[in-house]
Amino acid sequence: MARIRYAKSPDDRARSEGSPAARSDARPLRVRSIRCVYETDAEAAQAVVPRPLEASVGSEVCVAFSSVETPLSAGVSVEIRSVRFGVRVVYDDRPGCYLLTMPTTSEQAVLIGRERFGEPRKLARIAFDAEGDRVSASVERLGIGFLRVDADRAEELPPRKETELGYCFKAFPSCEPGGGFEPDPRLVRLEWQHDDERVWRLDGEIALYESAFDPVADLPVRRVVELELTEGTLRSSARILRPVPGEWLLPFVHQRYDDPRIDGMDV
Repeated sequence: MARIRYAKSPDDRARSEGSPAARSDARPLRVRSIRCVYETDAEAAQAVVPRPLEASVGSEVCVAFSSVETPLSAGVSVEIRSVRFGVRVVYDDRPGCYLLTMPTTSEQAVLIGRERFGEPRKLARIAFDAEGDRVSASVERLGIGFLRVDADRAEELPPRKETELGYCFKAFPSCEPGGGFEPDPRLVRLEWQHDDERVWRLDGEIALYESAFDPVADLPVRRVVELELTEGTLRSSARILRPVPGEWLLPFVHQRYDDPRIDGMDV
């Protein structure tokens, strides 16, 4: 008798349906995050946001470096590091962040994030150090470091609970060249419920560096609005909001696939 692991047995399916990844009531994840909001040029912020999203009036960019304790099995967990980088937007009167890129250290997170939710995840090397008074984090892809934060703990703030929203598009490019998408892309809203047990205001700076593969430097830092370190738990969920015409997303989807030949547009 042969055993084939490319197919699940009924017992396998039962375990999958009961796994933390499949349950909405799963235990929250332990997470530490360095979260930053900065002002950028209004023209640049507006130019990178596809319809039907609208860039917020403040032209702000949201950045978060996170270190997440992720359970693999009973008593076994690993650290997964990730970054969120995007522009603050509004859709249906609900403000959130349109995600331009989401580097992560986990191949599994890349696959699940892209296939299930449409997140613009990419595999990367991410450094995260928040053990002492000095806090730092950075991300590197394809041998190029393109985003870094360095700061000092300045003041401990009260604990808090808050819900943060993100927006992305679940899209499947056509098998045929020039065929657009099959079917039309779906606008997805991500929801992160933070229970921050400890919060520190940070004094420091965020730096962007040139990379043709991750052109975050096109959204320059004009003023840091908020810079914090948080420790606590996180629950996440997502839902599809609506289909959108493929032509709305076509000018932006290339950045998911590391195309360094793009000259871009003047704004």
